[in-house]
Amino acid sequence: MKLEIVDNKKTKRLFHKVPKLIYKDDKNWACPMDSMVEEIFDPAKNPSFRNGEAIRWILTDDQKNLLGRISAFVDYNKSKVYEQPTGSCGFFECVDDQKAADMLFDAARDWLKERGLEAMDGPVNFGENYVNWGLLVDGFMPQGYGMPYNPVYYQNLFETYGFKLYFKQFSYHLDYTLPFPERFWKIAEWVAKKPGYSFKHFSEKEADKFVQDFCHIYDEAWAFHENHKPLNKEDMFDFLKDAKAILDPEMLWFAYHDGDPIASFIMIPDVNQIFRRLNGKMNLLNILKFLYYKKKNVITRTRILVMGVVPRFQKSGIESAIFYHQDKLMKKKPQYKEVELSWAGDFNPKIISLYESVGGKHVKTHYTMRYLFDRNKVFSRAPIIGVGKK
Repeated sequence: MKLEIVDNKKTKRLFHKVPKLIYKDDKNWACPMDSMVEEIFDPAKNPSFRNGEAIRWILTDDQKNLLGRISAFVDYNKSKVYEQPTGSCGFFECVDDQKAADMLFDAARDWLKERGLEAMDGPVNFGENYVNWGLLVDGFMPQGYGMPYNPVYYQNLFETYGFKLYFKQFSYHLDYTLPFPERFWKIAEWVAKKPGYSFKHFSEKEADKFVQDFCHIYDEAWAFHENHKPLNKEDMFDFLKDAKAILDPEMLWFAYHDGDPIASFIMIPDVNQIFRRLNGKMNLLNILKFLYYKKKNVITRTRILVMGVVPRFQKSGIESAIFYHQDKLMKKKPQYKEVELSWAGDFNPKIISLYESVGGKHVKTHYTMRYLFDRNKVFSRAPIIGVGKK
């Protein structure tokens, strides 16, 4: 077997070919856009390169048949918040062969070791955790946008190598054809109509204000999470620009109290319902196909990417009030039948309680795995976070 660094057009093409071979007979898999994956490894597109670096490999057998791929990366700002400096691996795809998997994991481990790291998380993203994050272990169903999907045997490849569970990620689905619990609506309506509260969805005319408000909410809401990194305003503008074809401004909600931003909610249409028809290419023909299927309301699901509430207003019911306003919008767009609430870490019981309170059903579980380079070191799970403290 031979490892080859991805550093030219040929190896990049082969990097994208690997998953198409792995999932060729799997109807649940949705091929991501090659261009979107490439942007993650482009220093001009991915802000994680400002204080980080990344590398990719492909693996072939002696007959040059593709066996797998992997990437290794480190964000030096995030790596320092752990007891042991931690890097990451991701975009792992491999045939069901432990020796092949071990060779890929070894390459990532050794590269990270050379840079002073002492542990490796995977499979995760080189960037924010709302996309490409975690190993699917339960709930093998059609893949939602941004949520990882993989063969069942991947769990064994990771665990046999020595990865251990760092935290669980739970995804909930909400059937919008069924009514919300009556108790939920009573609380939601009561909060939504309380004096001093106001609710707005995103508007391009006020983009600067909304981006600033989102960064404020996000940073306050997640300040106590162990790997929190403050959001950069320019990065959010880049996200809005790059995702313009996907986002629906009316699905981005903000809550205010006496004019101060206190909560945010980002939901997107599940474009994987179209992407699975495009084979990873966004050429002219597929752009036309995308626009056609979008107009035909092929997309029937949405996914909540991010919810955040500043600590002072957590447990106030403000999340319910946002759902109250969002529901009015959803009634105007009856093509949407289902919402994916993903994901909630087992370290965050408050968000899990919220998802269950609206009638969400737990349907998928992903694992974020960690591998300690010192095999004698005591392993610890991710700590549970609370209001105002870790």
